[in-house]
This record gives sequence, C-alpha cells and structure tokens, in this order.
Amino acid sequence: MNLEILFDDDYLIAINKPPGILVHRTNISEDKVFILQLLRDQIGQRIYPVHRLDRGTSGVLVFGKSKESAALLAGQFREKKTQKTYLAIVRGFVKEKDTIDYPMAKEKGKPLQNAITSYKKLAQSELLFSVGKYPSSRYSFVEIQPETGRFHQIRKHFAHIRHPIINCKKHGDVKHNNYFRNELGISRMLLHASKLRFIHPIDNESIILKAPINLEFQNAMDLTRLS
Repeated sequence: MNLEILFDDDYLIAINKPPGILVHRTNISEDKVFILQLLRDQIGQRIYPVHRLDRGTSGVLVFGKSKESAALLAGQFREKKTQKTYLAIVRGFVKEKDTIDYPMAKEKGKPLQNAITSYKKLAQSELLFSVGKYPSSRYSFVEIQPETGRFHQIRKHFAHIRHPIINCKKHGDVKHNNYFRNELGISRMLLHASKLRFIHPIDNESIILKAPINLEFQNAMDLTRLS
C-alpha cells in the first residue's frame, strides 16, 4: 500500500491516512500493520509520531523526520495552537451550528476533563426508508472543529447530543450502522480529518494541509444525498 503524501520536506511529512489502520502499535490490539511502519518503509527513513487519529478515522496525519521536529510540533498540539477540521456524516438533523461543551473522563473512574467541540451543518437529507422506529431516515453532513483533544472526543460528543457518527462501533447507532454496512456497502466510519493548520516548527511559516475524502466516503454522501 502506497500512502498519499500531502506534505514532505526535510523536517516533516504528512499523509492522508486511510481508514481502518492504527497509527502505531498498542497493547490493546493484535494488528500487524501500522501507518508508522508503512510510511517508514515507503520513504526509507525513520519517522516520529506527532499526533494520532483513531483506527477508523481518515485524513491529515503528520510525522516528524527527527525527534526534535516531532517534539516541537507536538507541543503546538498540546498548547492548542493548531486548528483541526473534520468532516462527518451523523444520524438525524443537527442544529445549523453549535458548540458541545461536555466534560469527559479518559477512563471510567478518572477525573472529568473539559472537552469542547464546535460544528456547523453543511447539508442534510431525509430518505424514505425505515431503519429504526421512524418511517424515514435523516442524516446531516457536518464540519467539526474540536477545541480540545480528548480521547474519542468527537465520537463521544456527537453521541452525547444523540447524533452519533455513522459506523462508529463504540458510540454509534447499531441499526443505522448495520444498514450502511449491509444495505449500502459502506463499512468505514464516516469521520475524516479534512484540514490541519499549524506553524512549521523550523521555518515558522503557517502551513495548511488538506486531505480529500476517499471514494467510500464520497459514495456514502451520494447514497444519502448529502453531496
């Protein structure tokens, strides 16, 4: 698999991460293939993680080509100096725009941490087929900007407001997920990191990286009349 490279210089490299692959090895997965390994082999040099995307999430993902450049850019993420934009398809009709301010704990029993997600609706559709108890099914296409970076924040926040992301296994709607997978042939989680803005840690230039959605995400938009 050749990964799509969005940016490449002496200090950083960024890709359009495909869905379904972990960024790096973890103790909770038996996966044998990881983005870190694939990209290292593709470019023939060692790379260092800066941030992460969930297995199911696609989009802009940046690595450092040295420990120093990776650490400097990772500091911008910790200090909330980056701007991240996501796209998602969710169940139901959301508000035109809103901010979700809902604290969450990293793990059960851990202290609550502030977590804030802003979004705006880009499109909505109502389809004349029944998935649950209603005669029709409603969906929204949203642009999302998380102001904090908690674990599974976007997925948890949209589940909290009862508009879960389609094909999110842990926080989604089982009936709608099954419909998309079994009837529409869409198996990926419909969450995509579409844009990332940051300051280059060495050159101090403003960098904006954009990642196009993949064919399966576009098919989901077409089938739900959101495109």
